[in-house]
Parts: sequence; structure tokens; C-alpha cells
Amino acid sequence: MAEIVLATLNARYAHAAFGLRYLLANLEELQERAEILEFDISHRPLDVAEQLLARQPRIIGLGVYIWNLEQTTRLVSDLKRIAPEITIVLGGPEVSYEAHDLEITRLADHVIAGEADLAFRELCRQLLSTTSGPAPDLARPEKFIAAPLPQISQLRTPYHLYTDQDIAHRVIYVEASRGCPYECEFCLSSLDIPVRQFPLDSFLQAMDDLLARGVRQFKFVDRTFNLNLKVSRTILEFFLRRLTPDLFVHFELVPDRLPDSLRDVIVRFPPGALQFEVGIQTFNPEVAALISRRQDYAQTEANLRWLRSATGVHVHADLIVGLPGESVESFAAGFDRLVELQPQEIQVGILKRLRGTPIGRHDAAWEMVYGAYPPYEILRNRLIDAPTMQRLRRFARFWDLVANSGNFVESTPWLWREGRPFERFLAFSDWLHLASGRTNGISLKRLAEYVFTWLTEQQGQPPADVAPVILRDYQRGGKSDLPPFLRPWLPSETASRVSAAPPQPRGARRQARHLAEQTSEPAAAGEGPLPGRALAGEFPWQTPAERQADQPPSGSRNSPHRPDFSGIDDEGGGALKP
Repeated sequence: MAEIVLATLNARYAHAAFGLRYLLANLEELQERAEILEFDISHRPLDVAEQLLARQPRIIGLGVYIWNLEQTTRLVSDLKRIAPEITIVLGGPEVSYEAHDLEITRLADHVIAGEADLAFRELCRQLLSTTSGPAPDLARPEKFIAAPLPQISQLRTPYHLYTDQDIAHRVIYVEASRGCPYECEFCLSSLDIPVRQFPLDSFLQAMDDLLARGVRQFKFVDRTFNLNLKVSRTILEFFLRRLTPDLFVHFELVPDRLPDSLRDVIVRFPPGALQFEVGIQTFNPEVAALISRRQDYAQTEANLRWLRSATGVHVHADLIVGLPGESVESFAAGFDRLVELQPQEIQVGILKRLRGTPIGRHDAAWEMVYGAYPPYEILRNRLIDAPTMQRLRRFARFWDLVANSGNFVESTPWLWREGRPFERFLAFSDWLHLASGRTNGISLKRLAEYVFTWLTEQQGQPPADVAPVILRDYQRGGKSDLPPFLRPWLPSETASRVSAAPPQPRGARRQARHLAEQTSEPAAAGEGPLPGRALAGEFPWQTPAERQADQPPSGSRNSPHRPDFSGIDDEGGGALKP
């Protein structure tokens, strides 16, 4: 039994609720009277309510996020109908801004806006101090509570609360800093000013303790990891000294800020040990200015080229569809530009109108129309009509399935062998949607057959040339069979020579597939480089002038501008703080 139950519905089981652990760590004398229960959005709200009520709590704290708002609203409704005497406290980004008109806040007893690490403890103290029924009206806490921004020195970190089960099966989130100094209008992090740094010595000791317990994959949730170069270098050196074959560390970086002091350390990590998420969002400077985003594009390009040519870092780059002022043609040019820089993954995100963000100031001028329900994605705007936005939404989904997944490392460049990447992949996306009638639930074997059919029947590529490429991609992920659709084009001895990829580090399979060696057959005489083998700066869709313009600048300097944000952490666990 527990008087205080902290709970949330995570997006997936593997996501640990980092914020809930912070709340528990900072409950002080109330900690022994509290516990965490984690669920995911596949659980039925009534089943979640049953488990929460079985603890016989007096207070239930729920983390509300964009991915769980609808389910959590039903959960609170069920709880209040079954046990109205229990106090329901809400927190998280979805109830921190513009929350007064939400059904869930109407149902709840208290709503904490902002970082609730300490405010939740104070509220619980007040609520539990009354043992003989409800407190008099004058003593009741307010329903809507704006949490004062806690000082980092006041906080107790929660890393000891990760269980052995968490370490074995969940993503381990850590943070060396909070806040963001920038003001990108689509992003909630733009509201988190100022940046506050955790004491470095105690933070590194906590990381050392996690390593000793067996943690090998760390996801930093810092929004500007490389803002403080001295701290960034110290943390990288810390992990480099403790390098193991299965270590994997994820950071979000300011993309135009990689001076030599960081490069000297980054280059010493082996392939696959580091993942950098770098937010480009748009290559159109006018669009960037419209949304208050500053970025040195020349330096960003130089940094990405260096990361891909000189290091083994897995680069995950972000672009956003639907920004005010960004036409399809503008997005296409930026997409092609980013493909040429060769990050392993390009996350094509659809613009979301998150509660509290100032992106809404463009609604009238750019005729921005968003979905009324989470995830509040853009439906149309002045430059992109609704049917075209749907095509781009499918483009993003299929790009993730084919290119980002690492299942088609060799095959993907063949899709634009005869043209520009955006144009050709959009055509493939349109065809794949008609051929399959769906955007999910497509098996790897079936998807490989679709790619093969498109390249051979729709694009006229010789099946005998395409089949070995498809097979290598198909077997790179560990498959050992020969798909029936490839058999007419591959002699049995060819298939037997293709071995499955070796076992990959736990939990980093997607990234590891991008590491697999490409073994393309030599091009026929006079054909030039095969897709995927183009020389740096030379891509078949580029004119000579474009190739010259795309060469990295000389003598440029790193400078801090906008960091990489997609506006939502779609992989985080629920919490009572943003």
C-alpha cells in the first residue's frame, strides 16, 4: 500500500519515466510513503485504474504528455467515478500551458505547471497533513499551481532509483543540464530559460555508479549538450575512458558548434558508440528567421561533413514539414541538401502546434490549420494544401521505414538514381501507398519486394543488378533466407555466399544496421560510381555549379546559434514536468 502513487502511461514499455523518478527522489520524508507505477499507452485506462486503486492511495500524481493525453483523460474520469475521494494531481507539458479548458484539468483536483520536482512535494505535505477529512476552504491549495523554477542545488537526482529491471530492459535517461537559451517558436524548450548546469563532479559520480551497475546505453535529454564546451568535453572524456564494446551514448547537439576542443575527443570514439541528434529543421534562412531560429548553415554543413567523413558517430538529423513560409519546393531543396550531407538518419517531422509555443502567432498570416487532438499536427497552410500535406506525411513515414531503419542501406540510394532524392522518393512513396494501401504493418520481406518491384518494373533497373543489392540489405539485419521474389535473379551459390550480420549491441540494432559494411558489386565499365558510392560532394542530381557551392567553406569558425529541436521528445517517458 502507498499513500502517494506516481504514475504515467509511457509511449512504450522501454521508456522509463525520468520525471517520476525525480519526483520520488525529492519527496524527502514522504518518499517511504510513495511508489512509482509505470504503464504504457497500450494499457486500457480501466485496467490501469484497477492497479492504481489496489494501492489504496490518498494521492495519485499523473504525468500528462502529448502521447498519453487522451488515455490519461479517460483514466482520470474512471478514477473520479470509482473513488472520488482520492486526490488527483496532474503535471507535464500537456497541462503546463493553455490547460484551463481541457477536460482532464476539469476532472483533476490539482494541476502543477512547470518543473514540479519540489512543488509536488510541498503539495503532498499540505494534503497529507489533514487527517480528519478535507481541509477548510482557506487552507486548501490552489487548483492550478505554477511551480517556481527550482535551483539545481535544491534537487536530488534520481539515478539510484533505476532498478535492475530498468537497466536490463529500459532506456536510461540522464541530464547534465536543464533549459535552453534559444527561442525557436515551434519548441517547448524555448520556454526553458535559463540553462542550469548540474554539478559536474556529482553528476559524473552518478554516471560511474550506473556503469558499475551495468548500464551501457545512456540517453542525454539535455537540449544543448555542447553549449558549455568545457563540460561537454569532460563528459565525453569520461565515457571515452570507460569505453566498452557495447557502450552507446546519445546527445542532442547545437549543429554549428563543434570546435577542435570537441572534435579531438569525438574522433577517438569507435563507430557506433556515439549518436548525435542535430536539428536542421529548415535550410531556408527566411523561414528560420520567421520562427526566430538562428543557425550558421555553412558551419553546420562543414560539421556534418566532418562527422560523416572523419568519425564513426551515428548522425540523426531533423527537418520539419509545414513551417510557416516553407513551400514544398523549399522543403525539397533542403531535403536534397541534407541527403547530400549523408547523415545516417533524416527524421522528417510534421510540424506540431504544442501548447504554449509561440508558433501560433503565424496562424492568421500563413493560414495554419492544425489537428484539434494530439499530436496537433499541421493539416494545411497557405503554401501546402491538405492533400499535399497528406502526401508529405506518408513520405515521412515511408522514409522512416526504408531509409532510416537501416534495413535498406544499399538499396535506398537506388531510389533516386535517375533524379533528385526528394522528387524520386516522393514518387516512390505515392506508388507504395497505392500498392500497399497502408503506411504501417508492412513486413520486412514484403517491403523489400516493394522496393525491388519499384526499381525494376517502375524504374526499369535491370533485375539482375538490383537483386543482389536487395538481398544484402535483407540479410544485413540477420535474415538468412532467400526471398522467393529474388530467386529467379540469384543463383543459389550467390545466396549462400551472403552471410547474416553478426549479433549487434543490445538496444542499438537500428544504428548498428547502418554500420554494416556495404559490399556493392563493382559498377560496369563507364557507369561511374554506384548509388551509395558517390564521392563526397558529387551526387548525380547535382549540376557542376551546385557541387562547387556545396563544398565546405574554408576558414569558417564555430559559433553558437540554434540547437536541434523537433518540438517534442517522442521517445521520453511520462513525468510531472516538461
